Amino acid sequence: MTENSELPEIPPEGGGTVVRKVVVANQLGLHARPAARLAQEAQNFGSEIAIVCDDQEIDAKSILDILTLAAAQGSTLELRADGDDAQAALDCLEELFKTRFGEEK
Repeated sequence: MTENSELPEIPPEGGGTVVRKVVVANQLGLHARPAARLAQEAQNFGSEIAIVCDDQEIDAKSILDILTLAAAQGSTLELRADGDDAQAALDCLEELFKTRFGEEK
């Protein structure tokens, strides 16, 4: 084995848990349509993806789990992904929140 003590402590590409904070901007909150879109996009990735709201952690690939959050406008959520495509997964999901899932309000 080689000595790796000189390398900076950076998680390996595609490894480790990635965490992002997002805010629900939609006027109606995370209702059925954006919840469905979020779950569908999350399912495109192999990583395990979770959403944390307050003390509740749910599977981002399940529309029913997302709806149980009842996340209203202004809610801060934490997205967590663990797997080879975790970074790409959260980039995609974060963009959905930034664009309000394509809704005007």
